[in-house]
Amino acid sequence: MDSGPKYAFFKGKVVPIDEAKVSVVTHSFNYGTGVFAGLRGYWNEEREQLYLFRPYDHFTRFMNSAKIIMISVPYTVQELVDATLELLRHEQYRQDCYVRPLAYKSSEKIGVRLHELEDDVTIFSVPFGAYMSKEEDVHAHISSWRRLDDNAIPPRAKIVGAYASSAMAKTDAMLHGYDEAIVLDQDGHVSEGSAENIFIIRDGVAITPPVYANILEGITRRTVITILRDEMGVEVVEREIDRSELYVADEAFFCGTGAQIAAITKVDHWDVGEGVMGPIVRELRRRYFDIVRGRDEKYSDWILPVYR
Repeated sequence: MDSGPKYAFFKGKVVPIDEAKVSVVTHSFNYGTGVFAGLRGYWNEEREQLYLFRPYDHFTRFMNSAKIIMISVPYTVQELVDATLELLRHEQYRQDCYVRPLAYKSSEKIGVRLHELEDDVTIFSVPFGAYMSKEEDVHAHISSWRRLDDNAIPPRAKIVGAYASSAMAKTDAMLHGYDEAIVLDQDGHVSEGSAENIFIIRDGVAITPPVYANILEGITRRTVITILRDEMGVEVVEREIDRSELYVADEAFFCGTGAQIAAITKVDHWDVGEGVMGPIVRELRRRYFDIVRGRDEKYSDWILPVYR
């Protein structure tokens, strides 16, 4: 399996990856003044087709992220989707992949600000399997690092510099022997994982923090809510979650483009439910993977075939 990209969309066209370079003086490199998105492409072996999952939703959020930190994206959502398709057709993946668009302050200038700077966009992709090594058995640690606040660095925007906080939480959890971190907001309520949304199941009800709990407004989160409500008949409640509710939950899971649907079986030293992936999460994973690989025609408008 190839480990890296061969091409990138850079300066308005697809070029060999070695030509997609920025200077060390680039503003975004020095100050984190960029935003990104993450999309997955799923390979369907039977159809020999690669499907992009919800690309229009991802690029709409990408544009909103850019707006928050005053980046003017010189493309429409459709043009970004088209550029991604062109890029993937150059790569010719016959396996799952991950697509990373970046909008960034491209001026080669020193000085902390957002205004009066140039903006640019690049997109690259890599072969990509599981983000977490144990998607069906994740052990999570409640981090001492708190979630960023909307009045500091808005979590609803995927701002490059903000993910230093996520990296600190994730590394802290892993160095303590866990697979992932759970971060609390400034009021001590559950916010999300280091880079994933979170749900718990209690008495057959799925509960997830609301968008005002300093979470990313996740597209996979929205997908999960639809599947749970419309396909599985599970009630979904968006409300604040106390830390101790994690310890008494029947089931719990992370979700996100990278994480997909990852069952949480232990939080700190407490088993979640029976300490194994529960029935609701198991069925949710089955339905989710059918949808993203194009096996559920009901949700065919969520996927976009790459190859003609």
